[in-house]
Amino acid sequence: MKKFNHLDEGFICENCQKEVTPLGYTSRDHCPYCLYSKHVDINPGDRQNNCKGLLKPIQLEKFKDTFKIIYKCQKCKKDHKNIIAKDDNMTKIIELSNIEK
Repeated sequence: MKKFNHLDEGFICENCQKEVTPLGYTSRDHCPYCLYSKHVDINPGDRQNNCKGLLKPIQLEKFKDTFKIIYKCQKCKKDHKNIIAKDDNMTKIIELSNIEK
């Protein structure tokens, strides 16, 4: 079981340069505008990963009663997953769901 460290911070997205505010109900882990994330955690919220590469959203997968975004790190090439957030850009989510697998 992964350890979860509640860390809900705002940031400037390194992909689209937009200001991202804290989520408020759980830890913010990706940009709601472009859906990119950053490879900063080993366990959720720990900020212990030295990679720091951009995580590009590449697919969507069903997870319980929601979805997870599947990412590919642009630096180390590892895959990573994050649950979608309530304020994510639904157009971008739909685009991900239509990507050929």
